[in-house]
Amino acid sequence: MKINIFWFRRDLRLHDNAGFYHALKSDFPVLPIFIFDKNILDKLENKEDARVEFLQNTLSELSKELADLGSSILIKYGTPEEIWANILKEYEVQNVFTNHDFESYAINRDETIKKMLSEKEIGFHTYKDHVIFEKEEVVKKDGNPYVVFTPYSKVWRAKLEEKSWSFTNENGVEETTSYYFAPYPNQKYFANLLDTKPLNIPTLKEMGFEAANIEIPDKTVKQKVIKNYDEDRDYPAREGTSRLGIHFRHGTISIREKARKAQKLNATFLSELIWRDFYSQILHHFPHVEKAPFRAKYEAIEWRNNETEFKAWCAGKTGYPMVDAGMRELNETGHMHNRVRMVVASFLTKHLLINWQWGEAYFAEKLLDFDLASNNGGWQWAAGCGTDAAPYFRIFNPESQLKKFDKNLKYTKHWVPEYGTDAYPEPIVDHKMARERCLKTYKEALG
Repeated sequence: MKINIFWFRRDLRLHDNAGFYHALKSDFPVLPIFIFDKNILDKLENKEDARVEFLQNTLSELSKELADLGSSILIKYGTPEEIWANILKEYEVQNVFTNHDFESYAINRDETIKKMLSEKEIGFHTYKDHVIFEKEEVVKKDGNPYVVFTPYSKVWRAKLEEKSWSFTNENGVEETTSYYFAPYPNQKYFANLLDTKPLNIPTLKEMGFEAANIEIPDKTVKQKVIKNYDEDRDYPAREGTSRLGIHFRHGTISIREKARKAQKLNATFLSELIWRDFYSQILHHFPHVEKAPFRAKYEAIEWRNNETEFKAWCAGKTGYPMVDAGMRELNETGHMHNRVRMVVASFLTKHLLINWQWGEAYFAEKLLDFDLASNNGGWQWAAGCGTDAAPYFRIFNPESQLKKFDKNLKYTKHWVPEYGTDAYPEPIVDHKMARERCLKTYKEALG
């Protein structure tokens, strides 16, 4: 039987999924697939990585949804090249549909698979799905990319209002909405799924992993959290952030749907979604940021890179309570409050003069919501070497941040219960001395 394939990656949902929608509209029955990529998983040192468990659970749910529609998803563990070679032996594939990914590994992977498919005259079609606007959709009048957020966000917001179109939603009702939304693939399109029985899903054990037993944030969020986002988001003791990052990262929710709701409820929350797009387009236009600072002159900074101090930072034992609370929250839950992320990143790069890439790599290992573009952008912002970065002379004072955003110590005491007792360590560095040392080091490097 001739079939088309939809390749799930960072888009693990059936609704409002651009590539999946186009696959279902195509001329042949559609078999969904997902590959647990050995190239990626083998690099994970922690074999109780909650993100792998999250993917496995999510795919189980997706498999059940597809079973209710009389279909299934083919899930394999291995390298993409070997998995695709086997699929092409087993099925008569006409076209492959999927969604874009701008990380260097994903680009190279897709080029390899595209070449493999083209040799057999199989089409490879990719679509925008992970962000609202991508590539050259929001650029300056001269066609160059924006590297400063504020003008980018103004053009982004204006573009959001430009066009509209009609489509039939999941309830069969005709709707008009901004043009960046994909139509909901209603029952008519689901009928084009390949009719097959539920297929096996690799277990964690088969892939060399174990259950992590870390709680995953829900993909639904209280409306009041979004409504009050601008007022509450900076206070880590409050329920003021959405914690939707892991769902955006793996596409278990639609960025388009959340943007539409944010448009109505809170401009500040919408701004956070614009930051995702901003860093994604930076990665697209300036791929060197994966390995180096956006601003080349920052290569000259002489980092101290003291390993003992780095270990204290990782363990949440620096003697600065907000820094320590954030790191312990990260180590235990895979999450860190947004305001606290800025404080701990500034502390590592400015107070301890440890290379931002060390912190970036640690976050990449620990964060449930790890996204390369956003993580890289955030760390370069904190270190002063990125696009639209905090100037190097802006150095967060972790003590004043504590007084301003956790004055009652509710957040701090939760994660650092020994704070205020003899068991809590003395600060590993003096703030005033560290600030002056940082300014001197940066000034000497940058001239």
